[in-house]
Formats: sequence, structure tokens, C-alpha cells
Amino acid sequence: MKMNAPNRVALVGTLMLYVHAAVAAQTPEVEIKRLYKNLIDAENRHDLPAVRAMVWKSASTLFVAKAPVGWQGYWGIEDVMQHLREMYQGPFRIDPIYDEEKVVFLKPDIAETYAPVNITVAYGGQNPVPRPFVMVLLWIHTPQGWKMATDIPIPVPPDPARR
Repeated sequence: MKMNAPNRVALVGTLMLYVHAAVAAQTPEVEIKRLYKNLIDAENRHDLPAVRAMVWKSASTLFVAKAPVGWQGYWGIEDVMQHLREMYQGPFRIDPIYDEEKVVFLKPDIAETYAPVNITVAYGGQNPVPRPFVMVLLWIHTPQGWKMATDIPIPVPPDPARR
């Protein structure tokens, strides 16, 4: 079937509008999921400059983590980066279950990521075996783009029925 030039232009234009509308409708959630994966990949490479570029540069940035004794909140980008630097001295890996990842927009410029993960870490004398966590991150949209503002891993206790 042959199509004349004006019909081809109209068809291509219509297809482009549909594609643009479909992408625009998914962009914020897709962007946050892409950023989350990039953050996890950078953390697994122990790439501090790449991680720093994705973290909100604020004294209110929060990273909750196992400390040498107990759990602790690390506040501000410098404290967070110093803690990550220490964690990266030994085995450290996060393996998300991406199929179960959820993104919720609390406001147009604040999003929350929920993802079940397995974290392997030897920080603070831990045995470096994968352990289940639920990871909750808050993202804030800044003039420089979306940045991770809060990272809270919640340990998942063993199922009592399996004991």
C-alpha cells in the first residue's frame, strides 16, 4: 500500500504524539526507578563520587544503618558519605527485588521508593551473608534533578513459622 507524502507526515506526527503522551505519562515514576537502580549500581561498585552525585546536598539528608554498636542515623551528606566510605572497606552489596519495587509520589517534588532487598555487609563485625531488608528511600526534586534525601533499610526478621 502506497501512501502519499502528506499522509505519511500525518501518520508519523500522530505516532509521535502517542509515543510522547505515553512517555510523558510515565516519566516521573520511570525516572525515579532508573535513579534508584543507578544508585544501587553505584553503591555495589563502591563508587563514592557517583553515589554523592545522587544524594541531596543538605544537612537534612538521612541514612539509617547498622553502626559499630547498634543502629544509627547519619545526618548530612558529609556524615552519610563518611559512613558509606567506612562500609565500602569490606564486603557490601545490595540486591533489590526490582519486580516488587514501588514508587509513590507524596507531592510532585517528593517521591518514595519501597523495595525488598538483600543486603550483604561486613561492617561493624557482621558476618557478610545476604540478609532481607525492606528499603525505603525518599527523593526530593531539586534544581539539579531528583536526589536521594533519606535511605532507611528495615531488617526483616525471620518468619516465626519457618523456625
